[in-house]
Amino acid sequence: MKRSLLLIFSLILSASAVLAQNTVKGIVKGGNGTTIPGATITVRGTKIATVTDTNGAFTIDAKQQPPFYIRVSYVGYKPQDFQILQLQETPIELILVEDTQLDEIVVTSRRRSEVLQDVPIPITVIGGQAAENAGAFNVNRLKELVPSVQLYASNARNTTLNIRGLGSTFGLTNDGIDPGVGFYVDGVYHARPAATSTDFLDIEQIEVIRGTQGTLFGKNTTAGAFNITTTKPTQTPTAKVEMSVGNYNFIQAKTSVSGGVAKNLAAKISISGTQRDGTIWNSREERRYSGQNNLGFKGQLYFTPSDRLKILLSGDVSVQHPAGYPLVIAGVTPTERSAYRQYARIVSDLGYQQPKIDPFSREINTNTPWRHNQSIGGISLNVDYKIGGGTLTSTTAWRFWNWDPTNDRDFSELSALTKSQGNSRHDQYSQEIRYAGNITEKLSGVVGVFLLGQNLQGLGQTEEVGKDQWRFVQTASTGAQALYSTPGLLDGFGIRTNSTIKSLSAAVFGQVDWEVLKNLHVLPGLRFTYDKKDVDYDRNTYGGLQTNDAALLALKSAVYSNQQFNTSTNNNNLSGNITVSYRPTPKLNVYGTFSTAYKPVGVNVGGLPTASNGQADLSLAVVKPEYVEHYELGLKTKPFKGAILNVTAFNTDIKDYQTNVQSPQLGVNRGYLANAEKVNVKGLEIDGTYQLERFLTLNAALAYLDGKYVSFTNAPLPLEETGHTETINGVATQVAFKDASGGRLPGISKWNVSGGAELSTPGNLATKAGRYFIAGDASYRSTYSSNPTPSSVLNVQGYSLLNARLGFRSEKFSMFVWSRNIANKNYFEQLQAAAGNSGLYAGVLGDPRTYGATFRYSF
Repeated sequence: MKRSLLLIFSLILSASAVLAQNTVKGIVKGGNGTTIPGATITVRGTKIATVTDTNGAFTIDAKQQPPFYIRVSYVGYKPQDFQILQLQETPIELILVEDTQLDEIVVTSRRRSEVLQDVPIPITVIGGQAAENAGAFNVNRLKELVPSVQLYASNARNTTLNIRGLGSTFGLTNDGIDPGVGFYVDGVYHARPAATSTDFLDIEQIEVIRGTQGTLFGKNTTAGAFNITTTKPTQTPTAKVEMSVGNYNFIQAKTSVSGGVAKNLAAKISISGTQRDGTIWNSREERRYSGQNNLGFKGQLYFTPSDRLKILLSGDVSVQHPAGYPLVIAGVTPTERSAYRQYARIVSDLGYQQPKIDPFSREINTNTPWRHNQSIGGISLNVDYKIGGGTLTSTTAWRFWNWDPTNDRDFSELSALTKSQGNSRHDQYSQEIRYAGNITEKLSGVVGVFLLGQNLQGLGQTEEVGKDQWRFVQTASTGAQALYSTPGLLDGFGIRTNSTIKSLSAAVFGQVDWEVLKNLHVLPGLRFTYDKKDVDYDRNTYGGLQTNDAALLALKSAVYSNQQFNTSTNNNNLSGNITVSYRPTPKLNVYGTFSTAYKPVGVNVGGLPTASNGQADLSLAVVKPEYVEHYELGLKTKPFKGAILNVTAFNTDIKDYQTNVQSPQLGVNRGYLANAEKVNVKGLEIDGTYQLERFLTLNAALAYLDGKYVSFTNAPLPLEETGHTETINGVATQVAFKDASGGRLPGISKWNVSGGAELSTPGNLATKAGRYFIAGDASYRSTYSSNPTPSSVLNVQGYSLLNARLGFRSEKFSMFVWSRNIANKNYFEQLQAAAGNSGLYAGVLGDPRTYGATFRYSF
């Protein structure tokens, strides 16, 4: 019996000794030597974890023999792995590196990991967490953080994303042109501007790259690119949840779960949902519009069989069924048409009251429901394989976009232009293969090939007028024009369009970075691109009064007519750039760039103006490509500890600038594309950041932009000049175009300023150690034109916005309250003339004051 007890006692002592050998003791400190309470300690590959006490000390039982790794993480610091080779009685000291060292931000804009300040390209970097904290849950909100970004949207399809005022046509979107700003997520190019409307999901970092890009990225871009990376799946099981609530019944929920599913194979599933009541009240329908109803899903598999090979399979889909995005009546202006054709007279003759001009009452009375449903998503396979001093990357992707809208394009209770439905389906297939890395000690670079195929279909797109439209198209009450009042002539009269654009873009590109002398780098780049587009357009009329009367049929065809055409076009381009960069010290980077670029040939699929014979003017079916010459000088500096100051000056000339033209003909009420002979944009950008330990962060940015038509001799008349006549050969002749040379480009504010500050201090919330913080950001944009041709009435007045947040965050938990547009500033984002140019114009309203609270937890 005694021997048995002795044996058991001996085994217990032995087990205790073994377990004791697996215990790690330590102290976690920051770079300045201060201890860090509340840091999380995890034995890598297990669920064993603990947190440091108030003195930064910890004890953890790893339940395994060395060697093994422990991971230490804490908010504001980079998560770090420490290898335990042997156990010891004395506590080990673990030093964390702050994650907020602004001069150590790493970017992949040159297709390899580099420190931001070493890259001779003007780039603004926004961390995913920082974007979410600022309320930027999609790209639209980023324009308040990056002054050089302009994004204007009346809905997801009609989105203009520009950098430095260049990129896409301003206003109503024509599907026949390529964007000038590239939009990449995890290396995949997104061709449709609607991608900017989807909610961010698991964003790691957003790089906003300014200036022409074509020798580093798959798709050539004339104005810049968004390079967005998302977080990858991890072998260690992790999960996070986020919930936000606010006024207008705003609710947003996000969750993400990641972990290993097999050896070297990790998976992640992320879901996001957003809902918010509308901010615009329709008194006729008694319902709210301009709300949000978004659902997003993303799944990933990450296979890492070796240190050399990494394979990421991603799939995502976003479905949006918002309560429409109506425009509100912003004003009525006299035109140069006869008194009979002024909006006030037309409305009076139809027996309606004049419209209420009070846009910021946020009230409409349209009689056609607004709908902007869309689904967007895709699947991609990214393979990275290390070869020599670089990485060979293959990115294969398919993406789709479905668009199902309804719009009331007369913006009122009238049954004039009652329906506009641009139903679309877009499929894109892309393949990029590139090699990036070091070739020799003094030479590095990127070389790649890119293919993009697109199939964009217009699916029964509808434009329809109602019983009141006759008075808008009637030019007089006498003669044949009097027949427009024939009962039912235009009731339910419309056009239904089916169109297809099949396009192919192929390119070979490359750029090298050669250190010719110590600290002096020369970076030449070259790109060859081939583009081809095939168009099939078929538009047919329907409805209205069924009659054989030739006079009545002629009146109907003057409003809408059949159009059918096919066209095919292609072109190729050789462009490139050369940059010289001098980095005499780690605190200074001076560079200069000259580059050429181009935007591919465009095609018109929104309806063409009719020629004198009543047929479509096919000379306008194809739009010439843009050709760009760009000069830039930049200075990146670290003037003192914790500070960064960057300055960029640039000049961009574009020949055959692709611009959108709004025609008074109803059959082209989406507008058509044309070329301005030459435009110029020049400017100066200054941005700076300052970090004082972990207590204070400051950032500010300023952009001065001057964009003008150098030559635009055939510009459309602005709204107020519609009906303008000039004496030609002694005869008073009505004209439809004017010389807009010297006029300002649309969408460009001369002054753009943003800035922000965050102050934080350590503290505890209940038993959680972390930091309390208060932060705010402000932005200002000066007045800008909202019309292709400068107009005295379609100018958006400058405005300022102020946002703030206050709360607490720790390693795994954070909560804060926030408010956007605190001053409840009333402002327009866009103004546009109603179809027909009778004097009415409407606007896209910016959001009113919103506020709420956000809670996040990770484990």
